[in-house]
Amino acid sequence: MLWEDRDVRFDITPQQMKMRSGENVIDKLDAIEDTKGNSGDRGRLIITNLRLIWHSQSMPRVSLSVGFNCIINITTKTVNSKLRGLTEALYILTKANNTRFEFIFTNLVPGTPRLFTSVMGVYKAYNSSKMYRELKLRGAIIQSKQLRILPQEQIFSRVNGVWNLSSDQGNLGTFVITNVRLVWFANMNELFNISLPYLQIASVKVRESKFGMALVVESSEASGGYVLGFRIDPVEKLHEVHKEISALYTVYSQCPVFGVEFILQDKVQNYFLHSDLDFIASNWL
Repeated sequence: MLWEDRDVRFDITPQQMKMRSGENVIDKLDAIEDTKGNSGDRGRLIITNLRLIWHSQSMPRVSLSVGFNCIINITTKTVNSKLRGLTEALYILTKANNTRFEFIFTNLVPGTPRLFTSVMGVYKAYNSSKMYRELKLRGAIIQSKQLRILPQEQIFSRVNGVWNLSSDQGNLGTFVITNVRLVWFANMNELFNISLPYLQIASVKVRESKFGMALVVESSEASGGYVLGFRIDPVEKLHEVHKEISALYTVYSQCPVFGVEFILQDKVQNYFLHSDLDFIASNWL
């Protein structure tokens, strides 16, 4: 269950600090103060494609994880830091489980905007890539009966003659099956469509319906808990499509594509980013 981008957690365990499958470190800043929660404590801020992780350098168990999906607003604020005095800091307002949290991060290295540019840049990239992660109904995703593909998306197959069973008479349309999502659109109206990322699929089954054998796709509770039925003739073709979607869903589950792309301006990659995290986790106690 993906929680990293959808929750705010404090004093996270070493396991929760490690990167999940599909998560990667984009930037790391070694002199950041959590001015509001741990004033006077020098810490490290790790920016991934899903969240912000901060931990104290003197006591790594003092830590927090802020998912990008929880962020309401990011701005700058003048604060009085114990370690830097009066200075500009990064102010982040979040909401998780109906509770609001405020975070203020201060860069203890003077004269560099990297804290602001990295966090704001990755957050913007996260927000602009929601099609990879969220179910979308009636979106502008089809143009001239062709899927408008995402930057990290590959089309694996296109299946014609797919009946959407959401209404009594059904709607004839087309499946587009990619490495990140399942898309269906009506042949007579391209705006009648659905884009369902594998991330939001709960199950894919073939079962009996009042229209005969049908492909039944259930979306996750987080995406509304939809039950979508599709009929494909002949039944052999139905089973082939079911097998293909199930296989791609399995591959995606093992290595998800979250779609967040951000390149640091200096393009200097730190070889030790992931090994540092393992070191932190192993020395947590």
